[in-house]
Amino acid sequence: MIDVPGDLVVNLRTHSGAVGREFADALPALAGRYLEEWGLRPDGAAMSGMCALVLPVLRAADGRRAALKLQLVDEETVGEPVALRVWGEAGAGVVGLLDHDPATGVMLLERLDERRPLTGVADARAAVRVLAESLARLVRVPAPAGMRTLGDEAVRMLEEAPGAAARLADEGERRLLMDCAAAVREVAGEPGDRLLHWDLHYDNILAGRAEDGRAGEWVVLDPKPLGGDPGFELFPALDNRFEASEVRWRFDLLSGALGLDRERARAWTLGRVLQNGLWIRGGGTRLPADHAEIARRLLGRDR
Repeated sequence: MIDVPGDLVVNLRTHSGAVGREFADALPALAGRYLEEWGLRPDGAAMSGMCALVLPVLRAADGRRAALKLQLVDEETVGEPVALRVWGEAGAGVVGLLDHDPATGVMLLERLDERRPLTGVADARAAVRVLAESLARLVRVPAPAGMRTLGDEAVRMLEEAPGAAARLADEGERRLLMDCAAAVREVAGEPGDRLLHWDLHYDNILAGRAEDGRAGEWVVLDPKPLGGDPGFELFPALDNRFEASEVRWRFDLLSGALGLDRERARAWTLGRVLQNGLWIRGGGTRLPADHAEIARRLLGRDR
């Protein structure tokens, strides 16, 4: 019997409604099916993120360590195996995809060292530099045909921005969100064509294992891929391990490492603040304080 972490069950049922509840209930049987079909045996306690169950496993055929990943397939996750293959072929420093069932989205992945995330690097600036190097490798690769696009997302964001701003309790934050929308409007006509990760924060980079020839290497995992402008990639590195005084330093380092036009990168980073603002439900709410502060600093309003 597979032990599904309780936090994952709660997340699936809370954020994905009836579909999430059904998927959570089916997880033990689904995991058991692929353990048998792919010749795997459990090799440690189950792990989870917001929406995925990850089982450390051993392949019976060769004893190789691997990770079985099971998650709901939606518009954000459907492109993950495609992106991993494309990046893998380009040598872009991503986790290896060993097997995949398109019908269910179940993946067998290279096992990384989950005890050594980039978050564990105490020097925050050193961690930002590692993340910047990883991003630079990823965005060199063009998005394959059929990937969801930033252009479509920008259209949706601009359509929904007035309603999202109206739900905010604070007048200053309402203006701030609409200024983010104005910035996106300036660049929406050129949304870009690079293959983006969308969620590259410090816990989505783990140390590789020597047995797989990746000793000393930092490896990217868990993309929610789309095709677009690399400036849309910078926000997670500014928001995670948040320090207000470091926002501009991180932004300058990241945009420089990726060779980006600074004003376009600023506009698309403000677009991430707007995107997050669209997810706020209910009236009389506030923007997350760190998101609002990032926007203010990129707009030069903190002085």
